[in-house]
Amino acid sequence: MGTDIEGVIEARAAGGGWEDKAWLCDFGLWRESYAREVLFGYGGGLGTVRELFGLRGLPADAADHIPDDDINHTHSYVTWAEVAVADWDAPLCDGPVGPWVGEWRPGPDGEPVFHDIVWIPDEVDRAADEVFGEELCPWEWPEGGEVALNGSVYRRVVITARMFAPPDGRWAPVWDTMRTLAAEYGDDNVRLVVWIG
Repeated sequence: MGTDIEGVIEARAAGGGWEDKAWLCDFGLWRESYAREVLFGYGGGLGTVRELFGLRGLPADAADHIPDDDINHTHSYVTWAEVAVADWDAPLCDGPVGPWVGEWRPGPDGEPVFHDIVWIPDEVDRAADEVFGEELCPWEWPEGGEVALNGSVYRRVVITARMFAPPDGRWAPVWDTMRTLAAEYGDDNVRLVVWIG
């Protein structure tokens, strides 16, 4: 059994109160364990030591529509002003961690282009043993070491928020909604409040 991330996008009305404008469930985001870890620091198994926005708790001026009980807990939030200037490529760990590797595939000019971050496939793991002459986990691969297999190149990576919650990926509709609302209400008057439910 896992935990879901839930949340609401709010805008601050002229009177100062927060109004709900959209809910994360409207965007089909539920079991986003890696995204919630890289964005807000609630464990997803990646081993990040710095999250993009932090686990801040319930906002001091939380609206009544935000649940806070034994089932709905571990709150955090972020304003559009913070999202708009976030460094999606900042390292969230001090070095490579876990069994994650980056996969590069040939681009239009034949040069490798980053494709995805993946849990190391067994065949890549076996090929790495041959390439490096010993059994190494991806985070132990030598600097600059890579494994070429089936047209792809695999390299060790340092986790960033872009890898698991890219601003132009599954979370793009959330950020687009916040951006649109910020044009009307102001960057500091639009926020996403999240919690685990």
